[in-house]
Amino acid sequence: MRTFLKSWIPQCLWILRSPSRTFHGNNRLLTSSIASHFESIIQGEKEVPEYFNFASDVLDKWTQLEKAGRKPANPAFWWVSDKGEEVKWSFEELGSLSRKAANVLSEACGLQRGDRIVAILPRVPEWWLLNVACIRAGIVFFPGTTQLTAKDILYRLQASKAKCIVTNDALAPVVESVLSDTQFLKTKLIVGQGSRDGWLNFKELLAAASAEHICTKTRSNDPMTVYFTSGTTGFPKMVLHSYCSYGIGFVTTGRRWLGLGPSDIMWNTSDTGWVKSAYCSVFSPWICGACVFIHHMPVFQPEIIGTTLSKYPITTFCTAPTGYRMLVQHDMSRYKFLSLKHCLTAGEALNPEVFSQWKAQTGVDIYEGYGQSETVAICANVKGMKIKPGSLGKPVPPYDVQIVDEQGAVVPQGEEGTIAVRVKPKRPFCLFSEYLDNPEKTAATLRGDFYLTGDRGFMDEEGYIWFVGRADDIINSAGYRIGPFEVESALIEHPAVVEAAVVSSPDPVRGEVVKAFVVLAPLYESHDQKKLADELQQHVKKVTAPYKYPRKVEFVKELPKTVTGKIQRNVLRSKEWGKA
Repeated sequence: MRTFLKSWIPQCLWILRSPSRTFHGNNRLLTSSIASHFESIIQGEKEVPEYFNFASDVLDKWTQLEKAGRKPANPAFWWVSDKGEEVKWSFEELGSLSRKAANVLSEACGLQRGDRIVAILPRVPEWWLLNVACIRAGIVFFPGTTQLTAKDILYRLQASKAKCIVTNDALAPVVESVLSDTQFLKTKLIVGQGSRDGWLNFKELLAAASAEHICTKTRSNDPMTVYFTSGTTGFPKMVLHSYCSYGIGFVTTGRRWLGLGPSDIMWNTSDTGWVKSAYCSVFSPWICGACVFIHHMPVFQPEIIGTTLSKYPITTFCTAPTGYRMLVQHDMSRYKFLSLKHCLTAGEALNPEVFSQWKAQTGVDIYEGYGQSETVAICANVKGMKIKPGSLGKPVPPYDVQIVDEQGAVVPQGEEGTIAVRVKPKRPFCLFSEYLDNPEKTAATLRGDFYLTGDRGFMDEEGYIWFVGRADDIINSAGYRIGPFEVESALIEHPAVVEAAVVSSPDPVRGEVVKAFVVLAPLYESHDQKKLADELQQHVKKVTAPYKYPRKVEFVKELPKTVTGKIQRNVLRSKEWGKA
């Protein structure tokens, strides 16, 4: 702790006192004041401090620089709605409001350090206040999406053992419908207008709360937040992260992949229940001093995306591959993005055809990254690197990323295996602590010296990682191993295809074959489907190895997806094999 303070305090004092240091318009120079300090921990030049709290050690430091006039005039948080409402907070205002929110949780809700809270809210400013308030108070934060059903909410309340839940007017009745089966819940907090029996009103309590709050002194390895995995199979696991794994670990995600500095305004469209909100809407931007921009947008609408990117000075934009596929169908060339300079995607692999369409329509490249709920960014395409469309990029420090076989041995370049992160002799601190209350599944992620991602891929001769598919998505047809992503990418290159999902389907001769579920572009919906299926099959044979072509094609109106937008191939696969 003493070493951490000795290196940190003089640096901050020098920044605040030096009259000759001008930071306006110089992102890299300013970011070095805070983010570089933590990046030196990532690089192994300094040890992880014994004590760390993102609110006091990052956000409050930006407040000091802001008050001293040593930071660009960007807000810390900028929220808009389709009704024209706007909320802007400086780092100082974010600090004051989050202290008030921390007092609400500690006093009105009676929560103590280590207690757990489930937050199920849409993209409203209060979600960000509660996130920071929990960090200040040492309360463990469990976010969830508003698309959860009563069954989903009950599972999360039971599994988390949360003492408090916070949600909005729309979901309060759903929560009430499962209350009789929850044994740990003590307090219900509602973000809405007016009162509701049995619920405390967050806005009213916030207005009356004191802005004086002493930040909890948290150890770096104390539990901070828990994200539920997307749960494409089985019940979602609870991924526990510490104060340092996310609070410090995201510095390279912010600086290298997102390319952020204090003059940037970052818009990430992720749902608050998805871990990419932690990646791109909380920790990465704020550790770099950037502005987090949020549009309430209950449903993804290309028109709103285009208009918002045109109207506001957003420099950095991130959305899921599904979002980009929808946007290029909308033709974004009709808009002018005067400030936009950096676009990103993650969540599932993005097809090369969409890369080229977005570049043609906007003039901006898409930089794909790869990570999981259990990690920070594992691989990324970063500025200054040659982009290989379809690649996940190269490993991001501090991770040593390799492709391993069934025994955990590293395979040669070009050979397919499991994407893995080295955890021996030293486990990266920015890896999840555990699957909460599930030691068996935690242990199952390890093989030899590596943490296994569960994703299949290969490394090329230049060190780029290429995604093949989830381990359980690989198709084995007549002895040929086929990854769905390459077939899907080939299909999407055809103008008739908006989206495609490829799974195995039973076959009496080959054991299993490739089947494609295809969502058609509107202009092709009236075409003869038999002829169109044959045309798509021939197209795939020309674009990729002929043995990979889909022997079965089914046209559908939409593909099943998780609440985070990932295609649920397991649902389609179960449907196919259920017929057998």
